[in-house]
Amino acid sequence: MNADSSYGPATGVGSLPGGDAREAARTATGSFEDFPFLPELPARGPGADMIGRTAGMLVELYARVEPSGWRIGDRPGRDTKRARSWLGEDLDALEEFTQDYEGPLKVQAVGPWTLAAALELKNGEAALSDPGACRDLAASLAEGLRLHLAEVRRRVPGARLVLQLDEPSLTAVLRGGVRSASGYRTHRAVDRQVVEATLRDLAGVHGEGPVVVHSCAPDVPFALLRRAGVAGISFDFSLLTERDEEAIGEAVEGGTRLFAGVVPGTDSALSDPAGSVMGVRTLWRRLGLQPGLLTEAVTITPACGLAGASPAYARQALAHCVRAARSLADNPE
Repeated sequence: MNADSSYGPATGVGSLPGGDAREAARTATGSFEDFPFLPELPARGPGADMIGRTAGMLVELYARVEPSGWRIGDRPGRDTKRARSWLGEDLDALEEFTQDYEGPLKVQAVGPWTLAAALELKNGEAALSDPGACRDLAASLAEGLRLHLAEVRRRVPGARLVLQLDEPSLTAVLRGGVRSASGYRTHRAVDRQVVEATLRDLAGVHGEGPVVVHSCAPDVPFALLRRAGVAGISFDFSLLTERDEEAIGEAVEGGTRLFAGVVPGTDSALSDPAGSVMGVRTLWRRLGLQPGLLTEAVTITPACGLAGASPAYARQALAHCVRAARSLADNPE
């Protein structure tokens, strides 16, 4: 697969405001004719949020809502049923708006480490505190994602699926920054090799298809993600520091796709499209990379999900991503 056919020049991150699945699917497919995505609508409530939605995909593990958050339980309750029902609604809407579509299509789920940091065990502590629970969770997620990808393929048979794993807590997991239930201490950092191996196994679920890891937290571990075999890395461009530059240069030269989040995720005054990608061009020059590589290596996205934006701004932000990507293609220098 060459880079061009696997991805489009611009796409969304995942979440959109509001609760209307058809309206969201119309926006996600209409904004990105050559790289639509399956929208998530967390405003509908527990089970439509990213943790609940992914918990609903788990196989032989179930989660329910407690006052403190999502907790792993023994059987599917109404929270699991609700999460699955909403996902079904979203897939129905996507199917309706992707008739005869052929091309890349992105679906998102929470990755194993952010899930382990967010889901509680029966004792109220994060699954992250128990290596056995982390393994069980990753295995259940892998099976659930296999089934989910097969279902999307069945509904949109012409699509080439790109799987995005959302890992906003990954840096905190690696650094021992995830707080315990009491809030007075943090869970021990997870060994980098364990983190990498788990992500590699999850990436393997998609077979030949590309897997992208998204994090809108600072200090994205670019090198670790590349070693784990992910095909693309999605990040908030405004959070990059000089420390990240070498790792980004190596990623591009190694064929990793960059999903550059350059459009703010909440209502903001948007600059002209060329201004939004100026930082990307500047970074490219500083790294001494070929301008011609830009469109082969970069997909433009919002900085993060758009759940917190107004519906009008969300539509505007997605359209702006498309125009910014076009500006990059027309004038890479």
